[in-house]
Amino acid sequence: MTLPKSQVSAHTSAILEHTPNGVLLVDRKTRIRFVNPAFCVIFQCGNQELLGQLAKDFVHSDCFDRAIAAGGSLLAKESIPEHGVSFRVGIFPIEGEDLYCGIFIDISDEEKARKDFLELRAQTLKRAQEVISRQMQTAQEIARLLGETTAETKVLLMKLISLYQKESQ
Repeated sequence: MTLPKSQVSAHTSAILEHTPNGVLLVDRKTRIRFVNPAFCVIFQCGNQELLGQLAKDFVHSDCFDRAIAAGGSLLAKESIPEHGVSFRVGIFPIEGEDLYCGIFIDISDEEKARKDFLELRAQTLKRAQEVISRQMQTAQEIARLLGETTAETKVLLMKLISLYQKESQ
């Protein structure tokens, strides 16, 4: 069963308006021809007029240029540290038109969690090294003290043996 074209168009429009993924259509010169609300949220564009602007001014990446140069398709993962945004993007040409679609998935939270995990792991490893170093210092100190007392004991016992031997004679 196929829906009439008008219903498909209405459904497509509703999907583009409500998807959490940013959608951007650009022409061959990477000028923006369509943008959905999620894109503006991900890239913090606010109410700026994006139509006609270059995509790289908002995406802070040349991903569309690279996709077009590579024949129209590209999958990439990128970050914009100064804006605190990380994303995955899939870019593909729109058949029969001179347009390219980019679908942007915000992975900022996942990247932050990954960085936090890596930082926690590094701190844990550093702490483990510190504990090992302290244990080694403690073991060395115990060995030093044991060595000193053993030497003192030996000296004392040797004197006692010497005294007993002198008395026996």
